[in-house]
Parts: sequence; C-alpha cells; structure tokens
Amino acid sequence: MGERRKLRLGLSMRGIGYHCGAWRHPGVPAGGARDFRHFLRVAQTAERGLFDMVFLADGIGIRGKDEPPGALCRSDQNAELEPLTLLSALAPMTKHVGLVATASTTYNEPYHVARKFGSLDHISGGRAGWNVVTSWSDAEALNFGRESQMAYADRYERAMEFVQVVLGLWDTWEADAFVEDKASGVFYDPARLHVLAHRGKHFAVRGPLSVSRTPQGRPVIVQAGASEQGREIAAATADIVFSAEQDLDKARDYYASIKGRLPKYGRSEDSLLILPGLVPIVGRTRAEAQAKLDELQDLIDPLVGLSQLTGNFGDLSAYPLDGPVPDPVDPKLRSRAQVMLEVARRGNLSIRELYKAVAAGRGHRTVIGTPADIADAMEEWQQARAADGFNIIPSHLPVALDDFIELVVPELQRRGLFRTAYEGATFRANLGLPEPPNRYIQQAEQQATA
Repeated sequence: MGERRKLRLGLSMRGIGYHCGAWRHPGVPAGGARDFRHFLRVAQTAERGLFDMVFLADGIGIRGKDEPPGALCRSDQNAELEPLTLLSALAPMTKHVGLVATASTTYNEPYHVARKFGSLDHISGGRAGWNVVTSWSDAEALNFGRESQMAYADRYERAMEFVQVVLGLWDTWEADAFVEDKASGVFYDPARLHVLAHRGKHFAVRGPLSVSRTPQGRPVIVQAGASEQGREIAAATADIVFSAEQDLDKARDYYASIKGRLPKYGRSEDSLLILPGLVPIVGRTRAEAQAKLDELQDLIDPLVGLSQLTGNFGDLSAYPLDGPVPDPVDPKLRSRAQVMLEVARRGNLSIRELYKAVAAGRGHRTVIGTPADIADAMEEWQQARAADGFNIIPSHLPVALDDFIELVVPELQRRGLFRTAYEGATFRANLGLPEPPNRYIQQAEQQATA
C-alpha cells in the first residue's frame, strides 16, 4: 500500500483572527494588525507547525461601511499593514513557510506585480506566492479615481489577461542567463533574454522584466473564487485554489469542476491543489471547544454582528434579530452570498443566529470539537475528493493557531496525513508541485523536435 497523500495547510493570518469579536478576547493583542511583532510571532508559529504557507488577504480600501450606524467604530477591520511590505520583512525571519500576499488585478499593472513578487521570491529564497483577486468594493474604486466598481465581467476579463502578462514577464530570463564572466566581460547571455512584447485588449507591455528568473521558477499562483470566470482563470493559471464550500457534496462538485478543466489547458490533476477554508475550534474535550466558541460569541456587539451580513444581504437593522434571514439584495460577492443564504436556509437560522454562525470564520466552514473530531472532518473531505488540504481560518490569533498546532497537528501526523518535516527548499517543492518550464525554452524544444 502506497504512502497516504499528505494534507497541505495554509494559514490565513490577516489581522488578529476572523471572528468579529476577536479583538476583545483577553488572549489577543487588540492592535496586532498594526504590529510587526504580532505577525512575526504568527508566521514563526505556523512554521513551527510545518504549515505550507501563511496567507495575507487584502483589500486596497477600508471596505466597511457604517451599516448599521455605530458598527464601524466597533470593528477592528480598519487599519492594517500592507502585505508585500510585511512579507518582505518576514522573509529573513523565517526559513521554510511559503509567503503569500494578495494583489489586485483591478488596480495594479502587470509589470508592478511581476517585479514585486519576483523580488519577494528572491528575498525569501523561493517562497513567494501571489493571491490573484479582482477588486469588488466601491470603497476601493473611490481610492483609484472611479465613482463605482468596474463591471463584473470586465474585471474578470482584465484579470485573465493580467495573469497571462505576469506569467510571460516571469519567463523573461532563462535560469542560466546571467553568466557574469569577468574574464570575457559578458554579464548575461543575450540569447537567454526574451522580450514579451504583449499587446492585448487591456494591456500593452513590452518587457523585459528587470528581475531574473526566481528560485522556484516563478512564484506560486493562488486564487479564490467560485464564479464561472474565476474557475476558468484558476484552471488556466493557478497552483492553489481557495474555496469557501461548507457542504461536502458541493465541495466535491467544486473540486471536480476545477480539476476537470485542467486537461484543456494541458495540465494534470496534481498540478493544482484545492484548499477549502476551515475554522477549527479545538479543545481537549468537546465541552472545552464549545466553551471557547461561546466565549468569543459573547464578545460580539449586535451592531458588528449585523455589519457582517450587509455586504451580502444589505442593511438588516430594520428586521427583527430573531426573525428569518431575507434574500440577498444586490450582493457584492455573489457566490459568497449564495453560500451564506444556503447556510441560513439549511439550519433555519435567524438573523442573530446567522451572524453568530458567520462570526467565527466569516462564512467559512467551522468545525468544533476535539483533535480527533477536527482530524476526522479534514480526513473525510480529503478521502471524498473534496480537498487536497485546508486553508486554516483562525478565529482569533495567536490563540487559535497555538491550539491547532498543539492539539490537531500531532493527531494528523499520527494518522500519516501531515508531514513531520519540510520536504524541500522552496514553497513549490514543499507543495509537491514541479517547477514550471520557461515558455521560450519549451517552444524551442518543440520546434527542434517538430
């Protein structure tokens, strides 16, 4: 019998945790989202726990609105550190864990992204990853000279071309281009430099990129999104896909949908990893785990609880808190709104019950229980072909991460489901993903054998 497939684990380490009452918890540094020392502790702890990566979600604007009035000043979702700057500072303070940052395709240019993430890959010794997103909020649009957000279809069309340009720029230099021969005076071999000369609907980018080929060939591409356009971009370009499915059957369908698109892009099934979000609330007993969640739930201000739903359901302050959840009104994130509505309908939840359900992981699947309970839930999804691993969404940092590493990781290792040491020198190697070929070398080889 062959060795069991190992689970891949990411840590979403934005701010001080995903529970909307987290900042009020006694074990949480309330100002941690603005403090490098907090992120350093979290990243080094994740590395001690042998996580594949730490992941920084990001938005380029304060998306929260004061809906209902009084909610915004009670929320910690406001000031935070910029992800690439932060990860560049964390890179020399860590050795193995992958460093993934979000950069929007809506309000960046491809050359900027290719250069910055290429540089991070060099600084970290081959551990950089780019989380590809499109910006959806009007708050972001207003920071970049627009009154409203770009149309949904246009955002995704731009994103597809954007990623293709970045990938092309990362192939500018072949790995052995820089000969640096002092005797001959030749610094680089011009035959190993390639100019992209891209001209498309959204971008005209000549190149070449002023960053050499990176230690892992190119940074790892990460993406999240359940829309048809998002799935297609993921199948064409992503190495890792985050998902927010809560139901096993739907997660299995999503997994099959993404993996089933890979052959038309010349990719094998194992060239892409799917990691659903998971909020583990773990205790040595089930009662202890429930008590940890109850403590957090008691810290939710009702105004903040309602604000968790406004992006998908609109302002619900006029509805009774203990009444039914209405249908979404013009949701900003359509796929997330549908997931949340299904959660409410399936559990017959009131508005109060829904915002409490959302509070732990902002719409991600939550599992409460012992280490064996959490491991069972993870193993079930892996065996059902619904997940290759999980993006751990901590309820509150650093407490929830400490609990997971102390209690759950040893249980996963005991079952042979998780590594006991890092396998490789780069992020891509630890994920078990091959280094992508340089397109120009690949083209030359194909022409030579034609």
